[in-house]
Amino acid sequence: MKNEWNDWKYSLYRNAWRYSGPPHEEQKLDKEAYDNLLRMGGLLVRNTYDFDCQEETCFWHVIKDQFEGMEELTSKTRNRINKAFDHLEFKLIDRSTVQSQGYPILKATYEDYAVSDRAMSTEVFEEYFNRFYTKDCDCWGIYDKADGQLVGFQVNWLWDDACQYDLIGILPKYKRNQTFPYYGLFYTMNQYYLQEKGLKYVTDGSRSVSEHSNIQPFMIEKFNFRKAYCKLEVHYRWWMKTVVNLLYPFRNIITIPSVKAILNMEAMQRGKK
Repeated sequence: MKNEWNDWKYSLYRNAWRYSGPPHEEQKLDKEAYDNLLRMGGLLVRNTYDFDCQEETCFWHVIKDQFEGMEELTSKTRNRINKAFDHLEFKLIDRSTVQSQGYPILKATYEDYAVSDRAMSTEVFEEYFNRFYTKDCDCWGIYDKADGQLVGFQVNWLWDDACQYDLIGILPKYKRNQTFPYYGLFYTMNQYYLQEKGLKYVTDGSRSVSEHSNIQPFMIEKFNFRKAYCKLEVHYRWWMKTVVNLLYPFRNIITIPSVKAILNMEAMQRGKK
């Protein structure tokens, strides 16, 4: 669902309004703006601004804005990339392929995560693809060279001068069978977007509030992504704000993943995490 102010580029997903344009273009919202969004639905508006500021804040986007080939990587990372290329093929594919074959892969991926609340139903999976037009995304496939089977995919959001690595699914057994799909995929995409396409940067998204995977620390450690610090403000419906304030003192003992994620984000907004 997109709002009527196309210039703002906000979309509603899982009851939260988030900016769907490149993070360096998002501006601080005034009260009228976020009130208008909340009148259209949802429980909260997440607003990040001052992208890549000098101040080390409690919120950031994980980005890479330079590509220096294999030379910038450790020998261990280079070896794993080469092993991935020996066993797997990484290529751009049609969105329809991901829509028709990707859900079982994604389901298996989420079942392998430590936190389970982010799992998508088939309906949410379809809703995800309806959020943007075909021209707004790239889909990558990972194929086993031995049998031609699709074993993973990646969906990326595209803008004029930047790209976000968004939805990823890889069969769990390929994380453990020494074929190193993550290494081959991210190297291939970094090279394509930064070197071949000449984009300003690629991003793996903002700081995780659910802490459901270790992808972002992996990107920073293995592929020299960095934290682009920014400011974070979260605006709630009035009753939602009351609930958050009541639960906030108990954030360290609450175990419900969806509630904990909101309280984590509130702690980040307050500079406490």
